[in-house]
Amino acid sequence: MSKVQGLFFGLATVVLVAAATFFFVTRDWLPPLKSDRLAIDHAIWATLAVTGVVFIATNLLLAWFGWQYADRPGAPAPAYWHDNPRLEWTWTLVTAGIMFVFLFNALGLWAQITRTPPADALVIEVTGQQFAWNARYPGKDGVFGKTDARLVDPGAFNFIGIDKSDPNAADDIVLPQNQLYLPLGRPVRIEVRSLDVIHSFFLPNFRVKQDAMPGMTVETWFTPTKTGDFEIACAQHCGLGHYRMRGQVHVVEAADFDKAVAAAIE
Repeated sequence: MSKVQGLFFGLATVVLVAAATFFFVTRDWLPPLKSDRLAIDHAIWATLAVTGVVFIATNLLLAWFGWQYADRPGAPAPAYWHDNPRLEWTWTLVTAGIMFVFLFNALGLWAQITRTPPADALVIEVTGQQFAWNARYPGKDGVFGKTDARLVDPGAFNFIGIDKSDPNAADDIVLPQNQLYLPLGRPVRIEVRSLDVIHSFFLPNFRVKQDAMPGMTVETWFTPTKTGDFEIACAQHCGLGHYRMRGQVHVVEAADFDKAVAAAIE
């Protein structure tokens, strides 16, 4: 590499790193948070900060080496050696230390997310199917009625196979497909299920993503902190219609929650 090539290589690297850093730092890359899962955002930004510093440092070093060791009269000759155990142990231990910090922070975050929900949490069942989401509330008795896949009848709007002969199913509330209503400020416990293949119940604004597994009921919970309409998505490729498996979650004032649900099923 000639002197001019080394200079241009170094300058181009510096300009690209500066531009990438500017656009990354000045833009909000995450959807606005609307739940109590702020710790997830903190973990994401901490990870990006550490990896970003490493990215900037390594690329600036690359630019400096490209310029410093360009082929020119009087340029310092590069030194070559087969190995340097002290240097290799240093970067290995430093990297391992950083990764252990990330690991223990992630374990603590996972324990926080999966801890037992409050006793007054609103229980909602969300069932995924190709290619829609079905939300069901247990009604005043607080108990879900039985379901049977053999009773699924889209023509009768029984998308999840509710057993109408079960007394506990009499007051169950099933919303129109791809609609979900949540009360502001109240913990919500979601029981996630699937009728057919693996789906992934994804609420980007609430930092919630839980796989829906056939034959299993998996729980997740959170507390909505802002009112509004937000997206429900499927984050697991589940077939040709995966792209249209989208819905809306509506967060309303707690005092208006029952009215909103009643209006949605009229």
